[in-house]
Amino acid sequence: MVKIDAIVREEKYEEIKDALNHIDVHGITVSQVMGCGVQKGYSSLVRGKKIDINMLPKIKFEIVVSSSEWADKVVETITKIAFTGNHGDGKIFVYDLKDVIRIRTNQHGCEAIY
Repeated sequence: MVKIDAIVREEKYEEIKDALNHIDVHGITVSQVMGCGVQKGYSSLVRGKKIDINMLPKIKFEIVVSSSEWADKVVETITKIAFTGNHGDGKIFVYDLKDVIRIRTNQHGCEAIY
């Protein structure tokens, strides 16, 4: 089993969600998060005063799939949709999972994610 965490631009949320649905990935968790990286934020004038904003709003997708083949499909799909070529496109983290447990039934492993 593999867990994929993808942190992407807010405006890419609907496109990525639809693309994941199209490849039959339905179990996702989505969070609104704040972060910074190479982009380092931006400066803005607020009431005539320059303010540095270095924590930018992003969307975090958390997805668990049964195999590395599925993980590759998910990563390829997200990368294709999220890419703009500019700083701030995001990051994807891929982890091997030791176990998953469905609390309601006490199922373990792949049975717990489907």
